[in-house]
Amino acid sequence: MKVALFVPCYIDQFYPHVAKASLELLEKLGCDVEIPMGQTCCGQPMANSGFSHINQGVDQHFEKLFTGYDYIVGPSGSCILHLKEHHPNLKIRSSVFEICEFLVDVLQVKSVPGKFPHTVGLHQSCHGQRGLGLSSMSERNLPHFSKLGTLLDLVEGLTWKLPAKVDECCGFGGTFCVTEEAVSVKMGQDRIQEHEEIEVEYIVGADTSCLMHLDGILKRKGSKIQIKHIVEILNHA
Repeated sequence: MKVALFVPCYIDQFYPHVAKASLELLEKLGCDVEIPMGQTCCGQPMANSGFSHINQGVDQHFEKLFTGYDYIVGPSGSCILHLKEHHPNLKIRSSVFEICEFLVDVLQVKSVPGKFPHTVGLHQSCHGQRGLGLSSMSERNLPHFSKLGTLLDLVEGLTWKLPAKVDECCGFGGTFCVTEEAVSVKMGQDRIQEHEEIEVEYIVGADTSCLMHLDGILKRKGSKIQIKHIVEILNHA
């Protein structure tokens, strides 16, 4: 199985350890992984801001780099959803997967190398829930409630909890956090309060952009709660 690892811009620039953890985890699970060099933005920020018509060069470059692989896998629900819905090449659309989606639906993993003896709160990002179907809005005791939860259940020593409002936005929203800063921050504060109420040590999610937003608010208030991308925990030995 030949897998290309897609590394989104903000992970490359701010959280390269998430890309490293993704690579290591996929290799530990038996994938033949390559990281195509020369990767650039997938085009999501332009499309979300109404400028999808200028994405042609970005789309062509992505197609050139990522053609020829069985799967394209990335640790970012929002970027992956953009590619699934907007890339003009149908082969690209059908072969690109968010990493948790890939682990559960394609690899169908039954064990992971991670050990993490901590209590974590699960933040389910909007793109993952509503776009990729990584979780349902139904009761937790139904099957396949959350693909992230399914994976966290495999981690030795870990206890995970959900905030009261399982499907609420953290307030990041890409350019929304720039154009509506005050609203964005208040939404993030509300989200953090819910995690504080369920007494977690970490907030875990599959979108580093959301986690970055929450992390900034946590640090400003001096909270001891930390953030982790889910692949860091699944790969943690």
